[in-house]
Amino acid sequence: MAPLVLTSFTAASCIGRGSTQTLASLRERRSGLRPCDFETVDLRTYVGIVDGVDAAALPAEWSRYDCRNNRLAELALREDGFDAAVLRAAGRYGRHRVGVFVGTSTSGILQTELAYRRRDPATGALPEEFDYGATQNSFSVVDFVRRRLRLEGPAAAVSAACASSAKVFAMGRRMIEAGLIDAALVGGVDSLCLTTLYGFHSLQLLAPGPCRPFDVTRDGLSIGEAAAFALIERAPENLDRDAVLFLGAGESSDAHHMSAPHPEGRGARSAMQYALDDARLEAAAIDYINLHGTGTPSNDRAESRAVAAVFGAAVPCSSTKGATGHTLGAAGGLEAVIGALCLRDGLLPGGAQTRNLDPELGLNYITGNLRARARRMLSNSFGFGGANCSLIFGLAG
Repeated sequence: MAPLVLTSFTAASCIGRGSTQTLASLRERRSGLRPCDFETVDLRTYVGIVDGVDAAALPAEWSRYDCRNNRLAELALREDGFDAAVLRAAGRYGRHRVGVFVGTSTSGILQTELAYRRRDPATGALPEEFDYGATQNSFSVVDFVRRRLRLEGPAAAVSAACASSAKVFAMGRRMIEAGLIDAALVGGVDSLCLTTLYGFHSLQLLAPGPCRPFDVTRDGLSIGEAAAFALIERAPENLDRDAVLFLGAGESSDAHHMSAPHPEGRGARSAMQYALDDARLEAAAIDYINLHGTGTPSNDRAESRAVAAVFGAAVPCSSTKGATGHTLGAAGGLEAVIGALCLRDGLLPGGAQTRNLDPELGLNYITGNLRARARRMLSNSFGFGGANCSLIFGLAG
Protein backbone atom coordinates (compact mmCIF):
# COMPACT_ATOMS: atom_id res chain seq x y z
CA MET A 1 0.00 0.00 0.00
CA ALA A 2 1.14 3.55 -0.68
CA PRO A 3 2.28 5.55 2.37
CA LEU A 4 -0.34 7.36 4.41
CA VAL A 5 0.04 10.95 5.57
CA LEU A 6 -0.43 12.30 9.09
CA THR A 7 -2.64 15.25 8.21
CA SER A 8 -2.90 16.33 11.86
CA PHE A 9 -1.46 15.18 15.18
CA THR A 10 -1.32 16.33 18.77
CA ALA A 11 -0.44 15.22 22.28
CA ALA A 12 -0.80 16.12 25.93
CA SER A 13 1.76 14.80 28.40
CA CYS A 14 3.78 16.01 31.36
CA ILE A 15 6.16 17.87 28.99
CA GLY A 16 3.41 19.91 27.43
CA ARG A 17 -0.05 20.24 25.94
CA GLY A 18 0.05 20.55 22.18
CA SER A 19 2.88 20.52 19.65
CA THR A 20 4.43 23.87 20.56
CA GLN A 21 4.93 23.07 24.25
CA THR A 22 5.98 19.48 23.54
CA LEU A 23 8.60 20.47 20.99
CA ALA A 24 9.92 23.27 23.22
CA SER A 25 10.46 20.79 26.05
CA LEU A 26 12.28 18.40 23.74
CA ARG A 27 14.51 21.18 22.40
CA GLU A 28 15.40 22.26 25.93
CA ARG A 29 15.69 18.67 27.20
CA ARG A 30 13.16 19.35 29.95
CA SER A 31 11.73 16.46 31.87
CA GLY A 32 8.22 16.57 33.29
CA LEU A 33 8.89 13.92 35.93
CA ARG A 34 8.42 14.91 39.57
CA PRO A 35 8.14 13.21 42.98
CA CYS A 36 4.88 11.31 43.19
CA ASP A 37 2.12 13.38 44.75
CA PHE A 38 -0.76 11.73 42.91
CA GLU A 39 -3.97 11.09 44.81
CA THR A 40 -3.34 9.04 47.99
CA VAL A 41 -0.31 7.17 46.62
CA ASP A 42 2.44 6.71 49.19
CA LEU A 43 5.40 5.49 47.15
CA ARG A 44 8.95 6.71 46.68
CA THR A 45 8.93 7.24 42.92
CA TYR A 46 8.58 9.89 40.23
CA VAL A 47 5.58 10.34 37.93
CA GLY A 48 4.64 12.33 34.84
CA ILE A 49 1.40 14.19 35.61
CA VAL A 50 -0.45 16.26 32.99
CA ASP A 51 -1.32 19.60 34.54
CA GLY A 52 -4.94 20.72 34.34
CA VAL A 53 -6.65 17.34 34.04
CA ASP A 54 -8.53 17.68 37.34
CA ALA A 55 -9.96 21.03 36.28
CA ALA A 56 -10.94 19.88 32.79
CA ALA A 57 -14.53 18.81 33.43
CA LEU A 58 -16.32 17.52 30.35
CA PRO A 59 -19.24 19.48 28.86
CA ALA A 60 -22.61 18.61 30.36
CA GLU A 61 -23.75 16.57 27.36
CA TRP A 62 -20.80 14.22 27.89
CA SER A 63 -21.05 14.01 31.69
CA ARG A 64 -21.67 10.27 31.57
CA TYR A 65 -18.07 9.85 30.34
CA ASP A 66 -16.50 12.06 33.00
CA CYS A 67 -13.35 10.42 34.34
CA ARG A 68 -9.64 11.27 34.36
CA ASN A 69 -8.94 9.26 31.22
CA ASN A 70 -11.61 10.95 29.12
CA ARG A 71 -10.73 14.38 30.49
CA LEU A 72 -7.17 13.76 29.33
CA ALA A 73 -8.47 12.77 25.90
CA GLU A 74 -10.51 15.97 25.76
CA LEU A 75 -7.46 18.11 26.57
CA ALA A 76 -5.57 16.61 23.64
CA LEU A 77 -8.47 16.84 21.19
CA ARG A 78 -8.59 20.61 21.72
CA GLU A 79 -4.90 21.14 20.91
CA ASP A 80 -3.35 21.97 17.53
CA GLY A 81 -6.78 22.29 15.91
CA PHE A 82 -6.99 18.51 15.92
CA ASP A 83 -10.74 18.22 16.48
CA ALA A 84 -11.36 20.68 13.64
CA ALA A 85 -9.08 18.68 11.32
CA VAL A 86 -11.07 15.52 12.04
CA LEU A 87 -14.34 17.32 11.37
CA ARG A 88 -12.97 18.54 8.02
CA ALA A 89 -12.04 14.98 7.11
CA ALA A 90 -15.55 13.84 8.03
CA GLY A 91 -16.88 16.58 5.74
CA ARG A 92 -14.73 15.35 2.87
CA TYR A 93 -15.40 11.65 3.19
CA GLY A 94 -18.57 11.35 5.25
CA ARG A 95 -18.80 10.63 8.98
CA HIS A 96 -19.17 6.89 8.35
CA ARG A 97 -15.86 6.82 6.46
CA VAL A 98 -13.67 7.97 9.37
CA GLY A 99 -12.63 5.27 11.83
CA VAL A 100 -11.57 5.66 15.46
CA PHE A 101 -8.92 3.33 16.91
CA VAL A 102 -7.46 4.11 20.32
CA GLY A 103 -5.05 2.18 22.54
CA THR A 104 -5.32 2.18 26.30
CA SER A 105 -4.06 0.03 29.13
CA THR A 106 -6.03 0.91 32.27
CA SER A 107 -8.61 3.26 30.74
CA GLY A 108 -10.71 4.92 33.48
CA ILE A 109 -9.93 2.48 36.27
CA LEU A 110 -9.32 5.39 38.65
CA GLN A 111 -13.06 6.03 38.55
CA THR A 112 -13.63 2.51 39.86
CA GLU A 113 -11.03 3.01 42.57
CA LEU A 114 -12.81 6.16 43.70
CA ALA A 115 -16.19 4.43 43.59
CA TYR A 116 -14.87 1.52 45.63
CA ARG A 117 -14.03 3.90 48.46
CA ARG A 118 -17.68 4.97 48.53
CA ARG A 119 -19.27 1.51 48.39
CA ASP A 120 -22.21 0.79 50.68
CA PRO A 121 -20.82 -0.26 54.09
CA ALA A 122 -23.57 -2.84 54.56
CA THR A 123 -23.90 -4.43 51.13
CA GLY A 124 -20.62 -3.49 49.48
CA ALA A 125 -22.53 -2.13 46.50
CA LEU A 126 -20.82 0.54 44.41
CA PRO A 127 -22.50 3.99 44.20
CA GLU A 128 -25.48 4.17 41.84
CA GLU A 129 -23.89 6.97 39.83
CA PHE A 130 -20.84 4.85 38.98
CA ASP A 131 -20.94 4.04 35.25
CA TYR A 132 -18.51 1.26 34.40
CA GLY A 133 -19.33 1.26 30.69
CA ALA A 134 -18.60 4.95 30.18
CA THR A 135 -15.52 5.18 32.40
CA GLN A 136 -13.46 2.08 33.22
CA ASN A 137 -14.44 -0.01 30.20
CA SER A 138 -11.57 -0.04 27.69
CA PHE A 139 -13.94 1.08 24.92
CA SER A 140 -15.00 4.11 26.97
CA VAL A 141 -12.38 6.47 25.53
CA VAL A 142 -13.13 5.33 21.97
CA ASP A 143 -16.86 5.77 22.50
CA PHE A 144 -16.29 9.22 24.00
CA VAL A 145 -14.00 10.41 21.19
CA ARG A 146 -16.28 9.00 18.52
CA ARG A 147 -19.39 10.62 19.96
CA ARG A 148 -17.60 13.86 20.83
CA LEU A 149 -16.58 14.26 17.15
CA ARG A 150 -19.85 12.74 15.87
CA LEU A 151 -18.10 10.10 13.80
CA GLU A 152 -19.91 7.00 12.55
CA GLY A 153 -17.18 4.79 11.12
CA PRO A 154 -15.70 1.58 12.54
CA ALA A 155 -14.28 1.95 16.03
CA ALA A 156 -12.19 -0.24 18.32
CA ALA A 157 -10.09 -0.10 21.47
CA VAL A 158 -6.80 -1.96 21.63
CA SER A 159 -5.47 -3.03 25.01
CA ALA A 160 -2.18 -4.82 24.41
CA ALA A 161 -0.23 -3.32 27.30
CA CYS A 162 2.49 -0.87 26.26
CA ALA A 163 2.16 -1.65 22.53
CA SER A 164 -1.52 -0.61 22.47
CA SER A 165 -1.38 2.77 20.79
CA ALA A 166 1.33 1.75 18.34
CA LYS A 167 -0.78 -1.16 17.13
CA VAL A 168 -3.74 1.10 16.30
CA PHE A 169 -1.67 2.75 13.56
CA ALA A 170 -1.40 -0.64 11.90
CA MET A 171 -5.09 -1.30 12.51
CA GLY A 172 -6.15 2.01 10.98
CA ARG A 173 -3.94 1.42 7.98
CA ARG A 174 -5.45 -2.04 7.38
CA MET A 175 -8.96 -0.59 7.51
CA ILE A 176 -8.04 2.05 4.92
CA GLU A 177 -6.32 -0.54 2.74
CA ALA A 178 -9.41 -2.76 2.91
CA GLY A 179 -11.52 0.12 1.60
CA LEU A 180 -13.72 0.27 4.70
CA ILE A 181 -12.73 3.84 5.58
CA ASP A 182 -10.87 6.77 4.03
CA ALA A 183 -9.32 8.23 7.19
CA ALA A 184 -8.54 7.01 10.69
CA LEU A 185 -8.20 8.78 14.00
CA VAL A 186 -5.57 6.75 15.84
CA GLY A 187 -3.76 7.23 19.11
CA GLY A 188 -3.71 6.38 22.78
CA VAL A 189 -4.86 7.58 26.18
CA ASP A 190 -3.71 6.32 29.57
CA SER A 191 -4.06 8.16 32.85
CA LEU A 192 -2.54 7.68 36.27
CA CYS A 193 -4.30 5.43 38.77
CA LEU A 194 -3.47 3.59 41.96
CA THR A 195 -3.68 0.17 40.33
CA THR A 196 -0.87 1.02 37.91
CA LEU A 197 1.45 2.61 40.44
CA TYR A 198 1.05 -0.03 43.14
CA GLY A 199 1.03 -2.78 40.53
CA PHE A 200 4.40 -1.82 39.06
CA HIS A 201 5.69 -1.30 42.60
CA SER A 202 4.70 -4.88 43.44
CA LEU A 203 6.73 -6.03 40.41
CA GLN A 204 9.72 -4.06 41.80
CA LEU A 205 9.91 -2.09 38.55
CA LEU A 206 9.47 1.49 39.81
CA ALA A 207 12.58 3.68 40.01
CA PRO A 208 12.86 5.73 43.22
CA GLY A 209 14.02 8.75 41.17
CA PRO A 210 13.44 9.82 37.56
CA CYS A 211 13.99 6.89 35.21
CA ARG A 212 17.35 6.74 33.39
CA PRO A 213 17.01 4.62 30.25
CA PHE A 214 20.25 2.97 29.07
CA ASP A 215 22.18 4.44 32.00
CA VAL A 216 24.61 2.12 33.76
CA THR A 217 22.80 2.91 37.04
CA ARG A 218 19.25 2.53 35.67
CA ASP A 219 16.96 1.02 38.26
CA GLY A 220 13.42 1.04 36.96
CA LEU A 221 10.75 3.03 35.20
CA SER A 222 8.70 6.14 35.95
CA ILE A 223 4.97 6.04 35.22
CA GLY A 224 3.45 8.90 33.25
CA GLU A 225 0.12 9.70 31.64
CA ALA A 226 -0.67 11.06 28.20
CA ALA A 227 -3.13 11.39 25.36
CA ALA A 228 -1.90 11.47 21.77
CA PHE A 229 -3.81 11.42 18.49
CA ALA A 230 -3.06 11.41 14.77
CA LEU A 231 -5.30 11.59 11.72
CA ILE A 232 -4.04 9.34 8.92
CA GLU A 233 -5.25 9.47 5.32
CA ARG A 234 -4.11 8.50 1.85
CA ALA A 235 -1.39 10.86 0.69
CA PRO A 236 -2.34 13.26 -2.13
CA GLU A 237 -0.08 13.65 -5.17
CA ASN A 238 1.36 17.02 -4.17
CA LEU A 239 2.65 17.03 -0.62
CA ASP A 240 4.62 19.63 1.29
CA ARG A 241 8.16 18.37 1.83
CA ASP A 242 7.64 18.60 5.60
CA ALA A 243 4.55 16.39 5.54
CA VAL A 244 4.99 13.32 7.75
CA LEU A 245 4.25 9.94 6.19
CA PHE A 246 3.36 6.68 7.89
CA LEU A 247 5.54 4.27 5.95
CA GLY A 248 5.28 0.91 7.66
CA ALA A 249 4.42 -1.18 10.69
CA GLY A 250 5.67 -4.45 12.12
CA GLU A 251 3.93 -6.51 14.81
CA SER A 252 4.99 -9.65 16.61
CA SER A 253 4.08 -11.65 19.70
CA ASP A 254 6.84 -13.71 21.25
CA ALA A 255 4.89 -14.64 24.42
CA HIS A 256 8.19 -15.30 26.19
CA HIS A 257 6.97 -14.28 29.65
CA MET A 258 4.05 -12.47 31.22
CA SER A 259 6.08 -9.42 32.20
CA ALA A 260 9.69 -9.89 31.04
CA PRO A 261 11.03 -9.52 27.48
CA HIS A 262 12.85 -12.30 25.69
CA PRO A 263 16.49 -11.86 26.83
CA GLU A 264 17.72 -11.64 23.24
CA GLY A 265 14.83 -9.41 22.16
CA ARG A 266 13.55 -12.00 19.72
CA GLY A 267 10.06 -10.54 19.35
CA ALA A 268 11.38 -6.98 19.22
CA ARG A 269 13.78 -7.95 16.47
CA SER A 270 10.97 -9.51 14.44
CA ALA A 271 8.76 -6.43 14.81
CA MET A 272 11.51 -4.10 13.58
CA GLN A 273 12.34 -6.33 10.61
CA TYR A 274 8.65 -6.66 9.70
CA ALA A 275 8.32 -2.86 9.77
CA LEU A 276 11.28 -2.49 7.41
CA ASP A 277 9.84 -5.12 5.08
CA ASP A 278 6.44 -3.44 5.18
CA ALA A 279 7.99 -0.08 4.27
CA ARG A 280 10.25 -1.73 1.66
CA LEU A 281 13.30 -0.24 3.29
CA GLU A 282 16.74 -1.48 4.19
CA ALA A 283 17.99 -0.97 7.73
CA ALA A 284 20.43 1.69 6.52
CA ALA A 285 17.49 3.90 5.50
CA ILE A 286 16.55 4.59 9.14
CA ASP A 287 18.14 7.78 10.49
CA TYR A 288 16.91 7.63 14.10
CA ILE A 289 15.24 5.14 16.44
CA ASN A 290 12.95 6.14 19.29
CA LEU A 291 13.61 3.23 21.62
CA HIS A 292 11.03 1.67 23.90
CA GLY A 293 13.72 2.30 26.54
CA THR A 294 11.87 1.97 29.83
CA GLY A 295 14.90 2.17 32.12
CA THR A 296 14.59 -1.32 33.59
CA PRO A 297 17.80 -3.37 33.37
CA SER A 298 16.26 -6.31 31.49
CA ASN A 299 14.17 -4.28 29.03
CA ASP A 300 16.97 -1.99 27.90
CA ARG A 301 19.38 -4.93 27.60
CA ALA A 302 16.97 -6.98 25.46
CA GLU A 303 16.10 -4.04 23.22
CA SER A 304 19.74 -3.14 22.67
CA ARG A 305 20.47 -6.68 21.48
CA ALA A 306 17.49 -6.61 19.13
CA VAL A 307 18.40 -3.21 17.68
CA ALA A 308 22.03 -4.23 17.19
CA ALA A 309 20.95 -7.39 15.40
CA VAL A 310 18.83 -5.47 12.88
CA PHE A 311 20.62 -2.12 12.54
CA GLY A 312 24.09 -2.57 13.96
CA ALA A 313 25.44 -0.03 16.44
CA ALA A 314 25.73 3.13 14.32
CA VAL A 315 22.19 4.51 13.98
CA PRO A 316 21.43 7.31 16.50
CA CYS A 317 18.82 6.32 19.05
CA SER A 318 17.36 7.43 22.36
CA SER A 319 14.38 7.01 24.67
CA THR A 320 12.11 9.95 25.43
CA LYS A 321 10.71 8.26 28.55
CA GLY A 322 13.24 10.09 30.72
CA ALA A 323 11.20 13.20 29.86
CA THR A 324 7.63 11.87 29.69
CA GLY A 325 7.79 8.76 31.84
CA HIS A 326 6.34 5.51 30.57
CA THR A 327 2.80 6.35 29.55
CA LEU A 328 1.90 2.67 29.12
CA GLY A 329 -1.01 2.27 26.69
CA ALA A 330 -0.45 5.79 25.37
CA ALA A 331 3.32 5.39 24.86
CA GLY A 332 3.21 4.28 21.22
CA GLY A 333 0.94 7.14 20.20
CA LEU A 334 2.86 9.74 22.21
CA GLU A 335 6.20 8.66 20.80
CA ALA A 336 4.80 8.58 17.26
CA VAL A 337 3.75 12.22 17.69
CA ILE A 338 7.14 13.08 19.21
CA GLY A 339 8.82 11.39 16.26
CA ALA A 340 6.70 13.35 13.78
CA LEU A 341 7.54 16.63 15.51
CA CYS A 342 11.25 15.84 15.54
CA LEU A 343 11.28 14.85 11.88
CA ARG A 344 9.75 18.19 10.90
CA ASP A 345 12.02 20.14 13.24
CA GLY A 346 15.28 18.43 12.30
CA LEU A 347 15.81 17.32 15.90
CA LEU A 348 17.25 14.08 17.22
CA PRO A 349 16.22 14.28 20.90
CA GLY A 350 18.80 13.30 23.48
CA GLY A 351 17.63 11.03 26.26
CA ALA A 352 16.77 13.13 29.31
CA GLN A 353 18.08 11.93 32.71
CA THR A 354 20.65 9.55 31.16
CA ARG A 355 24.17 10.56 32.22
CA ASN A 356 26.46 7.51 32.13
CA LEU A 357 25.70 5.10 29.32
CA ASP A 358 25.90 1.41 30.04
CA PRO A 359 28.87 0.32 27.89
CA GLU A 360 27.50 -3.22 27.67
CA LEU A 361 24.48 -2.06 25.67
CA GLY A 362 26.65 -0.92 22.78
CA LEU A 363 24.28 1.36 20.85
CA ASN A 364 24.76 4.89 19.54
CA TYR A 365 22.56 6.29 22.30
CA ILE A 366 22.50 10.10 22.20
CA THR A 367 22.34 11.99 25.50
CA GLY A 368 22.43 15.48 24.00
CA ASN A 369 20.22 16.88 21.26
CA LEU A 370 21.53 16.67 17.70
CA ARG A 371 20.49 18.83 14.79
CA ALA A 372 20.06 16.69 11.68
CA ARG A 373 17.43 16.39 9.00
CA ALA A 374 16.48 12.78 9.53
CA ARG A 375 14.26 11.55 6.72
CA ARG A 376 13.04 8.35 8.33
CA MET A 377 12.68 7.19 11.92
CA LEU A 378 11.51 4.04 13.63
CA SER A 379 9.59 3.97 16.91
CA ASN A 380 9.48 0.90 19.16
CA SER A 381 6.72 -0.14 21.57
CA PHE A 382 6.98 -3.43 23.45
CA GLY A 383 4.44 -4.65 25.99
CA PHE A 384 3.80 -7.26 28.64
CA GLY A 385 3.06 -10.72 27.32
CA GLY A 386 5.35 -10.23 24.32
CA ALA A 387 3.18 -7.77 22.35
CA ASN A 388 5.57 -5.86 20.10
CA CYS A 389 5.06 -3.14 17.51
CA SER A 390 7.48 -0.99 15.48
CA LEU A 391 6.36 1.95 13.35
CA ILE A 392 8.25 3.80 10.61
CA PHE A 393 7.61 7.45 9.75
CA GLY A 394 9.29 9.67 7.21
CA LEU A 395 9.28 13.07 5.56
CA ALA A 396 7.69 13.49 2.15
CA GLY A 397 10.59 15.54 0.80
